[in-house]
Amino acid sequence: MTAPAKTELFGLTAAETAAVIKPLGLEKYRGQQIVEWIYKHGVREFAAMTNLAKDQRAKLADNFTIMQLNEQAAQHAGDGKTSKFLLAFTDGMAVETVLLRQHYGNSVCISTQVGCAMGCSFCASTLGGLARNLTGGEILAQVLYIEQLLQPAGHKVDSIVLMGSGEPLANYDNVLRFIRLIHAPYCLNLSYRSITLSTAGIVPAIDKLAAEGIPITLSISLHAASNELRTRLMPVNKHYPLEQVLAAGSRYADITGRRVTYEYSLIAGINDQPEHARELAALLKGRQANVNLIPVNPVPERGFYRPSPADIGRFEQFLKNHQLNVTLRREMGTDIDAACGQLRHKILRKNG
Repeated sequence: MTAPAKTELFGLTAAETAAVIKPLGLEKYRGQQIVEWIYKHGVREFAAMTNLAKDQRAKLADNFTIMQLNEQAAQHAGDGKTSKFLLAFTDGMAVETVLLRQHYGNSVCISTQVGCAMGCSFCASTLGGLARNLTGGEILAQVLYIEQLLQPAGHKVDSIVLMGSGEPLANYDNVLRFIRLIHAPYCLNLSYRSITLSTAGIVPAIDKLAAEGIPITLSISLHAASNELRTRLMPVNKHYPLEQVLAAGSRYADITGRRVTYEYSLIAGINDQPEHARELAALLKGRQANVNLIPVNPVPERGFYRPSPADIGRFEQFLKNHQLNVTLRREMGTDIDAACGQLRHKILRKNG
């Protein structure tokens, strides 16, 4: 006779944990203790939860599991500022997580899906399509994996960007669970304002997120200032064209009081010419918005390459001359396949 499957605790709230341990005779307050061990202290064995009685720890071990990630690969940039990890879950599926050591603190770029269904032509995450959504616990596990790496040196995770593989708003419920968990006092107690979510522009989900009462930073992938070009680069534009996406961004800013960032990946010969800069300046004129220019990470399979430094500089300066708030993403990790999906895709190809 097969033993009943154990219940995974990683990804549960304190209240949910209290509910699932109640049939074992454990008091309600034990739920808070258990999640603090898991999320705050990085404990992955019930035997190490020393403020629980020995028999209680044995009961927990008999009935529950605590997720542990398996590091399949790691790459570290030569400048020491960027590290990329390929982390596998219990089913063997793997995603990429990137640690960015910035002057203002440690930022972690996390994945929300295994692969991606958006089909953006310049992104390596889409090359194999979507395998599956991540659970809230699997999203959280990436952050806590990095937190445990940083702790011995007295460092911590200071900010999070949901900008790795996958479309966060296509995995809405699990992403929302993650955001609420990471903000909880028994987890990292991270400020909502330290969390940035990047989306290809799923309009109904943007409006839904605006009403949640969690004022995270919204970053919308634009990448073109005309519907014709954006549809070529991003198939999602056929469903949610520029006008709808920009209107949703404005509604989000009005409701949350948070300025929206518009991402624009600069691709040589595709969207980096003076006429493209003029179109973008006209499109965003008068909006409460930041523009984040991102020289594209080369994707040889798609024939996309980054513009020259001179072309990047001209594009940036044109926007600034038209009174737009512009940041140019610093190149970090280009020597270690640090863009979305690149390391995973390389490992998948290697393994056949």
